[in-house]
Amino acid sequence: MEGLPQKHNFLHCCRKIDVERKLCFLHNKKADVGFLPPLPTLDPEEKCQTFKNNRESFLNNYIYEISRRNPFVFAPTLLTVAARFEEMTKTCCEEQEKAYCFRTKAEHFIQYLKALSSYQKNVCGALMKFGPQILQSINTAVLSQKFPKIEFKELTSLLKDVSSKYDGCCEGDVVECIHGRSKIMSHICSKQDSISSKIKGCCEKKIPERGECIIYSNKDDRPNDLSLRETKFTESNNVCEERNADRGNFKTEFLYEYSRRHTELSIPELLRIAETYEDLLGECCNTENPPDCYRDAENRFNETTEKSLKIVQQECEHFQNLGKDDLKYYYLIKLTKIAPQLSTEELTFLGKEMVIALTTCCTLSEEFACVDNLMDLVLGELCGINEYHNINPAVDHCCKTNFAFRRSCFEGLKADKAYVPPPTSQGLFTFHTDLCQAHNEELQRKKDRFLVNLVKWKPELTEDKLRSLLTDFTKVVATCCKAEGPAACFSEEGPKLAAKSQAA
Repeated sequence: MEGLPQKHNFLHCCRKIDVERKLCFLHNKKADVGFLPPLPTLDPEEKCQTFKNNRESFLNNYIYEISRRNPFVFAPTLLTVAARFEEMTKTCCEEQEKAYCFRTKAEHFIQYLKALSSYQKNVCGALMKFGPQILQSINTAVLSQKFPKIEFKELTSLLKDVSSKYDGCCEGDVVECIHGRSKIMSHICSKQDSISSKIKGCCEKKIPERGECIIYSNKDDRPNDLSLRETKFTESNNVCEERNADRGNFKTEFLYEYSRRHTELSIPELLRIAETYEDLLGECCNTENPPDCYRDAENRFNETTEKSLKIVQQECEHFQNLGKDDLKYYYLIKLTKIAPQLSTEELTFLGKEMVIALTTCCTLSEEFACVDNLMDLVLGELCGINEYHNINPAVDHCCKTNFAFRRSCFEGLKADKAYVPPPTSQGLFTFHTDLCQAHNEELQRKKDRFLVNLVKWKPELTEDKLRSLLTDFTKVVATCCKAEGPAACFSEEGPKLAAKSQAA
């Protein structure tokens, strides 16, 4: 299309052909969509009238607006969201309190879209950065936990379908993605007696609802005859021979057996244990007496889990001690010091997501798996999908070196010493009267942005000093918005706060 490649800076992709061209477009997708305005919201009456006048145009416009704000979400998920949006519109347009109906019903599938978007980005990021083997491991752990009675032979057959689906979905091949999802769900439903007792109702639904239903179905019960430990991997004398015969299949089988026995663990933790086992066999199979060496495997697994558990316990202690707002400020400061190169929008989003993970999980009985799974998704957001997504050397190292252990890698990160802050405050202390019109949620967003930009400008300040300056900012807003002339007050107080920041 004439002029379009130049306008959107993808002329270099158009010069490629076939698979290389497709991958070029994928690698150059805009992950940060902060440049887009908020999703347009019509008056409920206007929305209902537009829907009534031209249903197809109305829904197509909604799909367009949602899709461009979620560039990596899989096509079946977007179609499900669109179907739910249509259902919601039909229902709410019949209601007296249309605005309330839209607001309450929309919240559910916004959360649904956000959760699946985060997971899909994380898995595609793993595939792009680490290749198909890590995707195989993630899917093995997920499916084995969800369907603990599935036979290993059946699982390996299912894994082939799942892996090929992700190839299409992650590359943005809409038709292949939808076809792949349908094929997997048909496979599962055709063997449901040997796979799971929890999906009968799902398999009676139509596509695409059937797929979403299976994804969100409960984990099946653990078979009664499943022993607590699979001794084949720790007590057999032939472990090294079996491993050397087919390393990929051996690792998959170990992960299958461990995951179906440990449904209480997170997916990242299962991957860590599989890697710990792989490293252990790398040592043991080169000794004179391998069985003596790998019989210690269970202790190694427990040590790995204890380290991960300690990180989660510390995070939940932060949540208990600090409360929601202070916890968010803690993460905004920490994240901005570690990765100041990220945009303000990205950093405020990541800080908010970390707080959501802890507030969601830290009071649950399955606290460990919940926190570890959700925090890993936040790191997936931070690391991004594309292998070309670079932030700074320390963060890139954690994102690209080891998928399973990136949580512990990030725990050890300090402030980026090589970062050069902007020479001036770039209008940070120029306040406007729109602060007085901002409602609670909007004002909170402005406070978050102020804190992130303050850290970007003064990364050497301690957390206490940064928090003190944030408190001063809040006081300035409260004082000036009560003053007779808010603009004059802001003009006077802004420079004072800037001078205080300089002196800090």
